[in-house]
Amino acid sequence: MSNDYIVRATAANAQIRAFATTTRETVEAARAAHDTSPVVTAALGRLLTAGAMMGSMLKGEKDILTLQMRGSGPMKGLTVTADSQANVKGYAMEPQVMLPPNAQGKLDVGGAIGLGVLSVIKDMGLKDPYVGQVALQTGEIGDDLTYYFATSEQVPSCVGLGVLMEKDNTVKQAGGFIIQLMPFAEEEVIAKLEEKLAQVKSVTSMLDSGMGPEEILEFLLGDMGLEIMDKKPTGFQCNCSKERIEKAIISIGKKEITSMIQDGKSIEVKCHFCNSAYEFNVEELKDILKKAR
Repeated sequence: MSNDYIVRATAANAQIRAFATTTRETVEAARAAHDTSPVVTAALGRLLTAGAMMGSMLKGEKDILTLQMRGSGPMKGLTVTADSQANVKGYAMEPQVMLPPNAQGKLDVGGAIGLGVLSVIKDMGLKDPYVGQVALQTGEIGDDLTYYFATSEQVPSCVGLGVLMEKDNTVKQAGGFIIQLMPFAEEEVIAKLEEKLAQVKSVTSMLDSGMGPEEILEFLLGDMGLEIMDKKPTGFQCNCSKERIEKAIISIGKKEITSMIQDGKSIEVKCHFCNSAYEFNVEELKDILKKAR
């Protein structure tokens, strides 16, 4: 079990709802699975962190959230999927991208992603999933999600995300918060919150000083009647299996499968999300061919 968890809270008589999380192990698991470069670890880590918190906002047990960023930068894009239990998984299209630090001397996540689009897809078991799309504002992920909530969901929000790397490029700290204002929030509450948010240097500096999710929320909302509702574990978890990969092979069609069989060699298929490898020998491919259309 991962030690990562999410805290959900309200403040100012439910005029504010808030989420905060620590995701170091989740992000490290993703880094290890995909062997990502530091800038990609930071980007994927931020999106996984946001995905975990946004997943925990889903109402239905089987609801699934997908966050997709597609950009003009060398990383090309990121995909993260989360369920309502805050299990997350994700991958970068180009996991090994290296870039010089940005003007602030930080990992240049915005430069790695570039200009493009953020899509938020919620599959709630209805015929069509809900899809919200916004143009990327900075590619720094937190700003882009803040903009998404304001424009697509009409919820004024502040999204803070951070990933701090060790010298050996493993993950030292990761986490974040999402603070949202309810439609009936009073001006005074909004002003107070803005003042507090202005004092936040970075999520990583808070985590690195030993603050956990509760302390982050206490810092931001402690003088506004913070009420912690619950705490929920989160972690990097993939639900891939040989059966699921087999379905994916079936979907590519008879012609492709036949040509694999004619090669006379086993094939190895890797899961996009966690890089687990599954091998299918020629006999298994022949069985799959029978199921294909």
